[in-house]
Amino acid sequence: MNPHRIVLADNLEYLRGVPDGAANLVYIDPPFNTGKRQERRRLRTVRDEDGDRAGFGGRRYRTEELARSGYADDFDDFQAFLRPRLEAAHRILAPTGSFFLHIDYREVHYCKVALDEVFGRASFVNELIWAYDYGARSKRKWPAKHDNILWYAKDPTDYTFHYDAMDRIPYMAPGLVTKEKAARGKTPTDVWWHTIVSPTAKEKTGYATQKPLGVLERIVKVHSNPGDLVVDFFAGSGTTGEAAALHDRRFLLIDSNPEAVRVMRARLARFEPEVQVLASGSDPRGLRALSSRGPASDALHER
Repeated sequence: MNPHRIVLADNLEYLRGVPDGAANLVYIDPPFNTGKRQERRRLRTVRDEDGDRAGFGGRRYRTEELARSGYADDFDDFQAFLRPRLEAAHRILAPTGSFFLHIDYREVHYCKVALDEVFGRASFVNELIWAYDYGARSKRKWPAKHDNILWYAKDPTDYTFHYDAMDRIPYMAPGLVTKEKAARGKTPTDVWWHTIVSPTAKEKTGYATQKPLGVLERIVKVHSNPGDLVVDFFAGSGTTGEAAALHDRRFLLIDSNPEAVRVMRARLARFEPEVQVLASGSDPRGLRALSSRGPASDALHER
């Protein structure tokens, strides 16, 4: 049975078919309710003597748009949308499993209250801050350059946590420690300094709001075991799936956006995932022809 699956579907509908306790780790990066359209364009620059851009040696170039992807990130009642999905995440988590919600300053306070109600306040373990330094600088307020990641354990007294699997990072003041310590590096704290996906990075897919592989690898390595099922039901560009597969975990990726499924299918092709198309309506650009359909529960308990 295929250990990896990508699904085009409404996540709440699909999750109803996932057995209780099937997932060892659930990470989601839902829309942030920014009130804007999240969009990413793929461009290329071509030589054109009548182009609008100047290059080396006075040569002229023009920019062509190859593709555009995105989604509307605006909800009348974001918490009403998110709450049943948090409850589904709690239900599908294994007894020693962990749940990670990736969000930002706009909704994190409301999400924390909702998660305390769903999981219980005792199940809250950490708020992780992913800090980066890229993008525009506001002149009206302190520029927001971090995201919030809330970690809840299904059982706060017994959860998967592999301290020795943490990647080590450089000391900010290496001169204050021994040369041996400086060479070894230190383990991260609850503040994770990590660059965004670079426009020239090999991992870049062109999908709006893509998160860095390094951030997801850290979560997967520390909070799951080889063979475990890792679930992301706002899967987007598939970063969670790549992090899982690279470290011998199984993945279940769900998204309602056909563009996301196309990106994931191409990105994760080397892992030969099963692709299911369960969304209603017209066939999104031939995806249904590539669908290998089966019950939602197939293979989710197999190790």
